Amino acid sequence: MNSARISELLKVRPKTSLYWGIFVAPPQEGVKPDLGVAVAKKLAKRAVDRNRLKRMIRELVWSAQATALNKDVVVKLKKPIGRETRGRLRKKEKDLLRTQIAGLI
Repeated sequence: MNSARISELLKVRPKTSLYWGIFVAPPQEGVKPDLGVAVAKKLAKRAVDRNRLKRMIRELVWSAQATALNKDVVVKLKKPIGRETRGRLRKKEKDLLRTQIAGLI
């Protein structure tokens, strides 16, 4: 997904939850659906956690795009993670993030 398409998607009103913003665009003719993920370093300090979140998002969105969701999607983290756990992503919070993103898709 190129930067012009991402900018276009970010102008669309997002579906939001406590932690996530999902920007969905109508499908384009003859083009496979695409995915953009934004997890800022300010919001997830450790690279391990950022990468884990990105992998989780890719897995959930790709499975949705394969079955029912045939649209371009940009997923953006809105709130910092790990406030109670000294900046680390723990299982309880990871499960919460997973359920929120699955509910938005």
